[in-house]
Amino acid sequence: MESSCPPVSPSTPVNWESLDALVADFAASENLIEPASPSQSSSSPSSTSYGSRTINRQIRRSLENGEIDRVIELLKAHAPCILEDHRILFRLEKQKFIELLRKGTEEDRDAAIECLRKCLAPCALDAYPEAYEEFKHILLAFIYDKDDQSSPVADEWSEKKRFEIAGLMSSVLRAHLHAYDPFFAMTLRYLISIHKEYCFRQGMPSPISDLTERLLFKERDPPATVEDILYEAPPFDEVDIQALLHAVELSRQGAVDSLRFAKGDLHLAFQNELCRMRLNVPMLDDLVHEYCIYRGIVECDMASPFDLVRVEKPEGGCFLSKNCSNDISSGITKQSDGVSQSNADGASEISDELTTVQGMDTEVRYADETTSSHEICSTSESPRSTCSRALRRSRNYGTGERSKRKRWRGRQEYLISMDDLSESHLSNARLSDDKYNFILEMKELTSRGMAMEVFEEINNMDPDFFKQNPLLQFQLKQVEFLNLVSSGDNANALRIACSHLGPLAAKDPELLKPLKETLMALLRPEEGSLGKCFSLDNLATSLQVAIGRRLGIEEPRLMKIMRATLHSHNEWFKLQMCRDRFEGLLRIDFLKDVNRAGVAAMSKSNADSCTHGSSVMTTSSSARMADDGSSPAQVSSSEGVCDESAILKVMEFLALPRADAIHLLSQYNGNAETVIQQLFA
Repeated sequence: MESSCPPVSPSTPVNWESLDALVADFAASENLIEPASPSQSSSSPSSTSYGSRTINRQIRRSLENGEIDRVIELLKAHAPCILEDHRILFRLEKQKFIELLRKGTEEDRDAAIECLRKCLAPCALDAYPEAYEEFKHILLAFIYDKDDQSSPVADEWSEKKRFEIAGLMSSVLRAHLHAYDPFFAMTLRYLISIHKEYCFRQGMPSPISDLTERLLFKERDPPATVEDILYEAPPFDEVDIQALLHAVELSRQGAVDSLRFAKGDLHLAFQNELCRMRLNVPMLDDLVHEYCIYRGIVECDMASPFDLVRVEKPEGGCFLSKNCSNDISSGITKQSDGVSQSNADGASEISDELTTVQGMDTEVRYADETTSSHEICSTSESPRSTCSRALRRSRNYGTGERSKRKRWRGRQEYLISMDDLSESHLSNARLSDDKYNFILEMKELTSRGMAMEVFEEINNMDPDFFKQNPLLQFQLKQVEFLNLVSSGDNANALRIACSHLGPLAAKDPELLKPLKETLMALLRPEEGSLGKCFSLDNLATSLQVAIGRRLGIEEPRLMKIMRATLHSHNEWFKLQMCRDRFEGLLRIDFLKDVNRAGVAAMSKSNADSCTHGSSVMTTSSSARMADDGSSPAQVSSSEGVCDESAILKVMEFLALPRADAIHLLSQYNGNAETVIQQLFA
């Protein structure tokens, strides 16, 4: 790709409350957080699924280590019917034979011969048509050494074979035990894969490539499909086949095989294919940990191995006292109980997101890059006394909410040795208790609608904050105005409008329209409630990010990933001129379910506060995003132009994406036969 191409714009609004629920559900489902009580953990609906996933991971690791006997023991205990499939059993016994020879002792060679006689040879007779030829071929391993790369059985000796069979077994067990990953892990796979494809097709560099390339591997596990594929006409709807093959990048035959394995269940086939995409699990856990700390979902008493918080010296802002704590203190937030299938249907429980924050490539500057993990954080030589007092002041606003946060315990099998971490990561992951608590308290107060208190506290912390973020000030004063109108105090409401809202709108003409709409609440107080104007949770998140940036705290990397990938998802399905059939299953529609009131003003506010170091693409698609919303509202432009059967016929015969098929049909009056004839002429 050309370096001169602009990156994808990360300007899509995100419903952070919905993301909170998905992330909290993921952490709870994977036992990454401590449950409220031991009984809650054992009785949790996700505990069975977690147990199945744990068994699957144990079998996978055993296969990757060549411990075939251990694998067979686990399968006998947890999934004995898998061993009844001679196709799988033959592969296991063949790998066991190789592993015995690999050990190189006389005793192990005798055990390998015994394995041939009693297990491998009988199984080769009825495993699958090619099995007996494979059996005869594997006998060459007696003659050719494992280090001979030119031998006919070099591929069988390769340790790569372990990972191939481990991936296949993982796919089979996942479907058999219903050990599917939590929805968030599948959603992330899907969004990142679409983001990569969109960037590639548009010839644009991705602004989050440093994260996505490490998070989602290119390798996939083998499909859990049968070997003896029947090539008869499939009894599946062509719409389902095309939807599946384009969603997860399969061949048409691969999509048919996947649907056959799932017995025609499109959503089940889709989940099977998504889970084949391999995620960097330790990195995913760390992104979730980082996000949970930032949002106040969990407590934190340790530094994150992947540079949990990247502290930068604020420009012209205030600093903290000189002694920075080595532990990140807890804050305030609403603790989500996770996302279940039942509440997934209740969109009313998930709040809206108004805003986006740009500046994804903001330069990180550390206060003292040489500070070791045992030294104190670097600070300003002359901290502002008002700032320090404001941050250290004891408050009782969020004491109740603070006690609801869970403790993070992590995934034991993937814990990274602290010896592997650089001192710079450890030292830069330290954050002051005062600073962190202040940010979460302001977020909590804002979500409660306590705009006056928030305004005063932030002013005490940094008198210049609202001078640099006037639109956030405007929205806080909107909340205060509406609260006063709702309580019947019109006089003070007008005072707020005259002293704050009016002057701010005079400086920014784009605020005149929201100002007029806000003043309408004086005529109809019953229609001027906060819920009908905009989401307090979205305003709280915007303030959290802005204050954090002012205090030198970078937002979580997961927030950057979600903005960029949701933007790509919107743009991709505009290009495809159709709706995403899977976004409801993966809760993507909830992540996009934002309140549209105030989106333009909020986006401009964030653009003003994030221009330093940001790299933003200015295209018409970005401007349309706030207006279009999620892809269900984006009605396909092909409707009324091309017949659906014609579109599917061209897609099937020419193996084209939907958008390309529609463009071709539009050139030939929607006649599929003419398109096919012209291309094959």
